[in-house]
Amino acid sequence: MPALYLSHGAPPLADDPLWPGQLAAWAAELPRPRAILVVSAHWEEAPLALGSVETLPLVHDFWGFPERYYEVRYAAPGAPELAADVRALLRGPGRPVQDVPDRGLDHGAYVPLVEMFPKADIPVLQISMPTLDPRELMEMGRRLAPLREEGVLIIGSGFFTHNLAALRGPAGSVPGWSAEFDAWGSEALAAQDVDALLDFLHEAPSGRLAHPRTEHFAPLFVTLGAAHAAGDLAANRQVIDGFWMGLAKRSVQFG
Repeated sequence: MPALYLSHGAPPLADDPLWPGQLAAWAAELPRPRAILVVSAHWEEAPLALGSVETLPLVHDFWGFPERYYEVRYAAPGAPELAADVRALLRGPGRPVQDVPDRGLDHGAYVPLVEMFPKADIPVLQISMPTLDPRELMEMGRRLAPLREEGVLIIGSGFFTHNLAALRGPAGSVPGWSAEFDAWGSEALAAQDVDALLDFLHEAPSGRLAHPRTEHFAPLFVTLGAAHAAGDLAANRQVIDGFWMGLAKRSVQFG
């Protein structure tokens, strides 16, 4: 399977005239996964945690939206076998792994999956980010890479730029900091410049404006690790670009 980093949007993504179709078309080009492993910007927990291996209600971790967004359901099967594989790959001396059996999928997982795999018939496991350190997350991705050979689709789910507090201007406008960072990131990915990406806060123009807190860029490094371990950094394709509410929705596939 390939490894993906995608910008996951927010609940109103479902109403966008373009983006849901882009996600659906992307999924239609992929081999059918045996299971899906998601690392979302919206779950940070240490030690590393595995979410439910049963079908649970979704985590509607957002506020102030119309009621219809809280009525969304995504009853994907749990993935106990995948959870066992993840434990075996990630647990070790100084690397504990915990289970959080009552945690369902958050919007960083289910919002894009609703558009990509709407039948909800593929087992899904969500795991936490135990750190925001890019190098540690890349190592985590390397450890997870063997799952790709077993038919598991690894998805790092974030947002290529993410600073809601700095969004200004009329609807549909793109702030300079968002455009600058997006252009830099596109070039770094195309050049396979992992060192620059790892040091994005210092290397990228407007790095700290685009990501004042780095949790939405951090899942990229899990994906990069899973790609690097398989020698797939050169086989990358930036599948989705452009902006949504001023934020870069750039999304990339490796392999």
